[in-house]
Amino acid sequence: MVKKVVSALFLDRRHAAEELVKRLDGVVNSIKNDDRVVLAIPRGGVIIGDVVASHLHCNLDIVVSRKIGAELNPELAIGALMPDDSYFINERITKIIPVSQNYIDNQIKQEKEEIDRRLIEFRGSKIYSNKLHNKTIILVDDGIATGATIIAASQWIKKKHSCKKLIIAVPVAPARDETIDKLKEIADKVIVSFMIDDFSAVGQFYDNFDQVKDQEVKSIMRRYGYNIL
Repeated sequence: MVKKVVSALFLDRRHAAEELVKRLDGVVNSIKNDDRVVLAIPRGGVIIGDVVASHLHCNLDIVVSRKIGAELNPELAIGALMPDDSYFINERITKIIPVSQNYIDNQIKQEKEEIDRRLIEFRGSKIYSNKLHNKTIILVDDGIATGATIIAASQWIKKKHSCKKLIIAVPVAPARDETIDKLKEIADKVIVSFMIDDFSAVGQFYDNFDQVKDQEVKSIMRRYGYNIL
């Protein structure tokens, strides 16, 4: 659904997730509960993932994809790094804002430490084994801005894990952007509750977009059986 509104669409992340599951039901209701896994990008995506996994009666896991920010504007994602050191660079942005390989290598080193920390902190292990093998993976986040983290995550899932099907589901994303086209090339299905013409940041579409704390993520993951402190 394409909208031109710039006001909030959701009260908070849980409200956004409740709207998202309405779109997911028709796509996954023929798949057995044990054959599907919700994979969330922390931290905000874990709130979305909790609601979706609870609704679908399936397991929740996380995938940590860390943004590589521009040198003079760290909030602008020029790419993203995955746990196995693979990374995605947004060439559309780096054509406008050139970046050296040396800078990328330094950022990878820094973000790798945070990836390892989050994997241990949020799921107790950096190893996935065959948890995603031959499953329908539903990859979720609280929205898409530049798309770097979710593109890197989807590429990692497809290349490193033999999933049966990859479905990407988010509450909100830019309407006129190459990101969705790129995701459609990678995933079997891309679901977006609202595609927005006038888009500047994910948070503008939430009444409450407070930062999610580590403790909240850990509390959710414990309910899904993860042995974490």
